[in-house]
Amino acid sequence: MLVLVAPGQGAQTPGFLTPWLDLPGAADRLGAWSDAIGLDLAHYGTEADADAIRDTAVAQPLLVAAGLLSAAALGDVAPGAVAGHSVGEITAAAFAGVLDDTAALTLVRTRGLAMAEAAAVTETGMSALLGGDPEVTIPHLERLGLTPANVNGAGQIVAAGTLEQLAALEADKPEGVRRVVALKVAGAFHTHHMAPAVDTLAKAAGELSPGDPTVTYVSNKDGQAVATGAEVLSRLVGQVANPVRWDLCMETFKELGVTALVEVCPGGTLTGLAKRALPGVPTVALKTPDDLDAARALIAEHLN
Repeated sequence: MLVLVAPGQGAQTPGFLTPWLDLPGAADRLGAWSDAIGLDLAHYGTEADADAIRDTAVAQPLLVAAGLLSAAALGDVAPGAVAGHSVGEITAAAFAGVLDDTAALTLVRTRGLAMAEAAAVTETGMSALLGGDPEVTIPHLERLGLTPANVNGAGQIVAAGTLEQLAALEADKPEGVRRVVALKVAGAFHTHHMAPAVDTLAKAAGELSPGDPTVTYVSNKDGQAVATGAEVLSRLVGQVANPVRWDLCMETFKELGVTALVEVCPGGTLTGLAKRALPGVPTVALKTPDDLDAARALIAEHLN
């Protein structure tokens, strides 16, 4: 059983879209999406520097566009389940037929702008904690006023809060945590700091006409499969101010009988987690078009 997954913010790197635009039709598709949302995706994916693509309003549509382009390059794929981490859930919603590509890009453009505006109110950020026991780490974070914004499984939790709170974490790591790594994001996503973005996103979602998922759609909220497009959109709206439970998504992959996992561009983060949490399950991360053949071979072996 194949699972197709899409990464979240922080996975982007300068120039990462450059080789993908050499594929037939890719530049035209990206140009059409850019016109639809008023953002030059080709510029940001090929020429912009790290600071420019760290901007939430840029990074989020760029990531969804990259996921859609790379998935299209795989050809006609019908996975057994789809999921995305944070903003990757919008990419996954397109994979599942809940949104068409343009609707997904339009929604994520609104999401990115709204979250960037919310992030500008207070200086906030996110840091990944490597190692440790969640039962020890989570209470420790809460004592420091931080939110366990991403519970990723495989020994990784991402803390979010003010820069002062994150500095206190650096000086006072939970027992068992080996490292605290600041992430390339511009705010404390999936926390109460993002509450102002929820109403804006709800209004945008209310203008869409979602389809019901055509494949199993696994939600960040609780790792459960969601059966209707309306419920997918509702969860996408609430998700911006609530924690991502990727650990529970991977538990659901196990329950569904996952036998292979492919992560769309810019892949690497979620396959890394899967290698630790889903031992024995083969994975492929799409980083450049050079990875397409390996992904197609894996897909051919493991499609339902």
